[in-house]
Amino acid sequence: MAAGKKVLKLLTSFYVLASLVFLIWMVFFDENDLVNQWRLKSRIRELEREKLYYLEMISKLEQEKTSLLLDEELLERFARERYLMKKPGEEVYIIEQNSE
Repeated sequence: MAAGKKVLKLLTSFYVLASLVFLIWMVFFDENDLVNQWRLKSRIRELEREKLYYLEMISKLEQEKTSLLLDEELLERFARERYLMKKPGEEVYIIEQNSE
């Protein structure tokens, strides 16, 4: 019984109770609780994936830009396809495909 009284006295100690209250507060009620930390880490991972995607797209577009500036035939083809440009006296026909 002496051991039980020691454990009970230890659990009712001010420092133990204050520590338990502090721990419970930090885990469940604080602005930076565990749930919010998990959500924030998840959001960071998502943003890092988006960052990698956009960095790859920037690299791809820079390569395309370089190749367009160096090759006039490719630049003309790009302008004709994307912006429907034409030479004087030419007619442009646009064929649309049905997506049924």
